[in-house]
Amino acid sequence: MNIRKASRKDLSAIVQMISDDPLGKTRENYQIPLPNEYIIAFEKINADKNQELVVVENQSAEVIGTLQLSFTQYLTYCGGIRAQIEAVRIHKAHRGKGIGESLFKWAITRAKGRKAHVIQLTTDKKRHQALHFYEELGFIATHEGMKLHLVL
Repeated sequence: MNIRKASRKDLSAIVQMISDDPLGKTRENYQIPLPNEYIIAFEKINADKNQELVVVENQSAEVIGTLQLSFTQYLTYCGGIRAQIEAVRIHKAHRGKGIGESLFKWAITRAKGRKAHVIQLTTDKKRHQALHFYEELGFIATHEGMKLHLVL
């Protein structure tokens, strides 16, 4: 297993994974060729030093997982840095093998290396297995999150 920075050639596999669940199917648009919006977003993420989009490869160099780690500077906590984990996916054929746990350990180590004082994530309350997985990793539901979807 290899965790590395995502490249443009990984984008199709990443979008396929984020669209391959009941919630992702309602908000993603996976097709070949990929819609240009994904390519534009990837280029912006890739150019931002505070964004790290990574993939997990198996021994055959097949992309089987992904995660986005974002670093945000705050004034709170005496000017602390927060790390945010988003878009975690493991390909359905490779779940239950410890890949997600290894990916999270990598992210936690990376956040510590960037001197983040906290690492946080959000997950949909409908993702009961994900909630349990995050709790097993030591994450604690300390806050109530809220969202306001904006109509564009």
